[in-house]
Amino acid sequence: MIGDSDTRPWGSWQVLDEGDGFKVKRLVVAPHQRLSYQTHEHRAEHWAIVSGKATCVIDGELILAGPGQSIDVEIGQPHRITNMEDETLVLIEVQMGAYTGEDDICRLEDDYGRIPA
Repeated sequence: MIGDSDTRPWGSWQVLDEGDGFKVKRLVVAPHQRLSYQTHEHRAEHWAIVSGKATCVIDGELILAGPGQSIDVEIGQPHRITNMEDETLVLIEVQMGAYTGEDDICRLEDDYGRIPA
């Protein structure tokens, strides 16, 4: 729902817009933190870097991106966003697919113990 937000161990997110087949979020990644290495069964993602520097792994490939640059992640591709810098990373994430719920996350690796044993 538009306006929904959550704080995560790596930073926070807020839903800016959503509709049939898409959701737009603002992600804030704290310095020296990273999201889980994960896949999605139902959605692709497009990340537009607003500020800071993103160090990303997409299907095993390292990609660096700064303000004004973007990265695409296909459905099912393993991916991770890392902020290796001393400044906050802000990006806009556009999720596209039949389902964009928060439970469409399959964590492959996680620094915060969120993978079931």
